[in-house]
This record gives sequence, C-alpha cells and structure tokens, in this order.
Amino acid sequence: MSQQQITTLLVANRGEIACRVMRTAKALGLRTVAVHSAIDRNARHVREADMAVDLGGAKPADSYLLVDKIIAAAKASGAQAIHPGYGFLSENAGFARAIEAAGLVFLGPPASAIDAMGSKSAAKALMEDAGVPLVPGYHGEAQDVETFRLAAERIGYPVLLKAAAGGGGKGMKVVEREAELAEALQSAQRESQSAFGDSRMLVEKYVLKPRHVEIQVFADQHGNCLYLNERDCSIQRRHQKVVEEAPAPGLSPELRRAMGEAAVKAAQAIGYVGAGTVEFLLDARGQFFFMEMNTRLQVEHPVTEAITGLDLVAWQIRVARGEALPITQAQVPLNGHAIEVRLYAEDPQNDFLPASGTLALYREPASGPGRRVDSGVTEGDEVSPFYDPMLGKLIAWGENREEARQRLLAMLDETAVGGFKTNLAFLRRILAHPAFAAEELDTGFIARHQDVLLPAPAELPEAFWQLAADAWLQSEPQQLRHDDYHSPWSARSGWRAGLPAESELHLCSGEREHKARPSGQAKLVGETLIGTGQDRVQRRLQAIRQGDTLYLEWHGELHPITRFDPIAAAEASHAHQGGLTAPMNGSIVRVLVEPGQLVEAGTALVVLEAMKMEHSIRAPHAGTVKALYCGEGDMVSEGAALVELEQS
Repeated sequence: MSQQQITTLLVANRGEIACRVMRTAKALGLRTVAVHSAIDRNARHVREADMAVDLGGAKPADSYLLVDKIIAAAKASGAQAIHPGYGFLSENAGFARAIEAAGLVFLGPPASAIDAMGSKSAAKALMEDAGVPLVPGYHGEAQDVETFRLAAERIGYPVLLKAAAGGGGKGMKVVEREAELAEALQSAQRESQSAFGDSRMLVEKYVLKPRHVEIQVFADQHGNCLYLNERDCSIQRRHQKVVEEAPAPGLSPELRRAMGEAAVKAAQAIGYVGAGTVEFLLDARGQFFFMEMNTRLQVEHPVTEAITGLDLVAWQIRVARGEALPITQAQVPLNGHAIEVRLYAEDPQNDFLPASGTLALYREPASGPGRRVDSGVTEGDEVSPFYDPMLGKLIAWGENREEARQRLLAMLDETAVGGFKTNLAFLRRILAHPAFAAEELDTGFIARHQDVLLPAPAELPEAFWQLAADAWLQSEPQQLRHDDYHSPWSARSGWRAGLPAESELHLCSGEREHKARPSGQAKLVGETLIGTGQDRVQRRLQAIRQGDTLYLEWHGELHPITRFDPIAAAEASHAHQGGLTAPMNGSIVRVLVEPGQLVEAGTALVVLEAMKMEHSIRAPHAGTVKALYCGEGDMVSEGAALVELEQS
C-alpha cells in the first residue's frame, strides 16, 4: 500500500484536544493549522498553531460543525490531512466522506465504520448479530413518544434515554417514571440535535451499580488490530466522566483478555482503521455488556498512553500515512497505574451548571516524572458558554494505583483557578475519599457519597477572615523604592502616621461579607501564606493576589476576596422582586409559559442552552407569570432576569 504524504495537519477542533494533537504533530515535524469560531480567535489552540483560519460564528452549528468551511480551510492552508479531535464532527460519517471526496486524509476510521458504530442503534444491532451480550433496550427507527413509552414499559423503569449519534452525556436522560418520559425525550432530542445534528434516540434499561470499563483498540490499513488494555471510567456525574484510570482496578488478566478480544472482533467486523474505544458495562459478577463504540480518540486516552508508553496521536498519523502497527498484541506494555481527572468550569454545588467568564487566575501544577497536564487555556482567556466547559486534564502515573492517587492529589493541591466556579475541590474530595482509595467503584459513586463530595456550603470561620486580612494587607502593591524597604511607610500591618493601626478590613467573598481583624500570626511569602495556629502547627495556604482580588485557600478550595464598599453595594442592589434569573450565560431555546399563566411549583418555564446542554428554569413555587424578560433565540448573561413570578 502506498504511503500518504502528510506534511501539514489541520485540527478541526478547539481547546485542550486541539493543543494536544498539535503538540505531537509538531514533534513529528508537521505544520499545524487551527480553525476557530469568531469568539475563539484569541484562544490557546489558535495561538499555538502555525496557521489559523476563521470559520466565523459562535455556536458550534455556525462554526466547528460547518463541513464545507473546514474543508475549504484545509485546502487554503495546504493541509493534506484533517484530525477531528473528539466531539463536534469526529463521529460524523458525512464529514469523513467529504474529506475523502476532497482528496484529503481523515485521521479516523472509514466512513462505513462510523456508520456502523457511530449510531448506537446500528452498533447494538451489529453486536447482537455477533453474539455480544446487550443491555435490554429499544434501538429502532420509530422515534415517537408512544413507541418510547411502550418500550420503557416493556423494559421497566428506570430507563436511560441516549442520543443515537453522540456521546459525552449530551442527549442523555435518566427517566424514573412514565410521567417524566415525554418532557425528557423532547429535551434529549433537542440536545442531540444541537450537539450532533441528529435527534434520533434509543432507550435502555438503566442498570444499577455498574462499572464503566472500556477497551482501547487500534487498527491499521493492513488488517492488523490490537487492544491497548482497558480503562475504568465509572466515576461520572450527569453521565459524563470525571475520573478515569488505567488499568481497571480488580480486573483479572482473563477478563481483560476476554473483553479485549471481544473489542477487537467488533472492530474487525466493520473494517475499522485507527483509534477507537469499545465501551462495556461490567457488573459485579464479571459479566460485561456492550454499550457503544466511539470511533475516535477518547478524552481519557492519556491514561492509556501513561501505562503503555505509546503516543496514540503519533500512531493515528502513521496509520493514516499507511504504516503498519509497530507492535503485536503480545508486545503491548502494561506498566504501573495512571489516573486522570477532568477540570471543568462548573458549579458542583449547583447541579454542576457550567460556568463561563474570564479566567482571572490559572496555575497548573509543576511538571515532573509521572505528571502530565493537557489543557486548552491560559490565564486571561475567556471561557465561552457555547462549548464544553472542560479547561483541561490532570494525569498522574505511579508504580501502583496508590502512588498515582497520591501524586494526583499533590497536583490538585498545586492547581489554582479563579474567575468563576470550578470542580477543583470536588475532584480532590473524590481522590481523597476512602471508598475511592479502596477501589469501590461504580457509576453511582458520586450520588452514593454526595454528602461528603458535595457538602453544603459552610460559613467561613473567624480564623479564615483573620488570615484573609493578613494576606490582604501583606499583598497590597508596594509603591516604595527598594531603599525604603525598612521605612515604617512600607509596613503592611496597617500602620498609619499619628493614627492607630487600621484594625479592621471590610472584606467579602462571594455573597459573604465580614469585618476582619488581622491575626498578626501569618506571613505572606510569594503566593503562600504561612500561618501558625493555637496548636503551634505551621500551615501553608495558597494566597494569590490578582489586581483587586485575593484568592485564599481554605479546606482545599480557593475563595476570591475583595474589599467591600457597603455604600456602593446598597446603590447597586436593584434585583427584580420575584424574578427568576439565568444561572449562566447561554441562549433561550424554549419559552414554555406566557404572562398571566398560572403555574405549579416545579413547572418548566424557560429552557436555557449552554455548553451544548439544556437547563430548565422551573417555578420555585406556585404562582402567576407576571412578566417575561426573554424570548426564544435570545442570548442572556448570567444573572439576567428571565421571568417574574408572583406567588399565589
């Protein structure tokens, strides 16, 4: 087979995966081309590429999902090949065909394989014919509510609605009872259409306490196919993975081989080429059930790279060129253990609603052996409401699982993010939980331990505010010359000439405000506050000053602190009485009520789309809709009034 000439690679994606693909491409001597939406023109993946092409628009449908514009960008830039990353068009058979028709190379499987496995329904039918065990469900063509109602009744509640053409939790809803089915189906269909351009759904029995174990497969154009061990991705929230690790804890060599061989057979049955992942549900008895095949590189591929020492993107490029796989199945390494966490801009305390805004503070952990960070942002970047809210991934490797866990905890301790809510502290609580350390894993882990993982916000104690006052005074900008360092004017203790020292600072963190007195027991050294408590134990906390905001660590979480002006705050207070506001930046996709309408508590009033997910704004109590401040298609900012509801 002749070798394909690839010297310039276009990455049809954004964020951390675009940066990660370009890193390997450059290491292999390839020139890289980025594409971007209008609002991504200054994004990190654009800055790191050798060339960039503006697709325009903002939403994925107006930018990253435009096949013709991406192919035109490849031709204009001289790229011979296109890497799709994950999400967007990565599992779109029409995109693969269009690339081939344009005389370009697609760094993914043939369009026929995407057709076979890209549709969950078609994939399950194929696996059923091959004798692979399936979870009971309906995967047919009819998409009306009644068909799904009858299927759910036959399967038995709870059931899981899933987008036939996608993944990543988009278009996925758990339905506990028949009364919820119609609304959940309509919402899932809209999400799927928005994210993948395809509204088709399937429904399955929602299996309780399963593990999510997936097999990484790789095939070349010469008929060779092998599996690169497995990953456990059981720690999930809202059906999206949060923590992934390789190999799967407690998996016997025999079970690994059985699952791996089944995955290879599935790939070979459809003439697969390139990187793919076959996902299984694994029960406590060691029985596994086929879920789906992702015909692309996975978000969690770094843990496989860590335990095998292989670069999967380099393999994708070489296989696309026509090269054979460099090793056999018997030669696939399995060394040590690796764990990855996904760092998201989201609020775990508010049902993981996505966050957006300016990344005012961003510090990554130090590099070193067994440490890896794949990120798509830098400090000062804007995080948009239009795309997935993942900022990056932290990956740790160790000789064993415990070593990897401890190393990753240390990396999380060194990470700092400010400007909006993130899941950083939540990730640390997962890694530190005794059940996680004991390998007690299944997809219900977060829900089962939510009291510990998602504790109710606690009042910040006086000790916190005292340390905040210390750090604030000591972090005030130093305006004096170096030779005045010993002058009392340079003291940061609140000293004032002819007056008593400033004894109180009016500080606030979020909605909490406090008059704080400095403790005098803490010293700021660089970005670390060193304090000695009454127990004489010296503790070190992150304390990072960014302009008018101080970020102070407390119990593993960074709290933004500013100086509070009570008069200005009173003048700015003009909230709508009885109003319901947007929980995040986004666009209004449905307005379900009209002024004067009577509604019950829990009624969906408005549907907001952000980060490719739908969020229903519901009535907190029974009442009358007094006014609407939004319409379908409107873009709204976080905190904007949407509906005014008069309580009955």
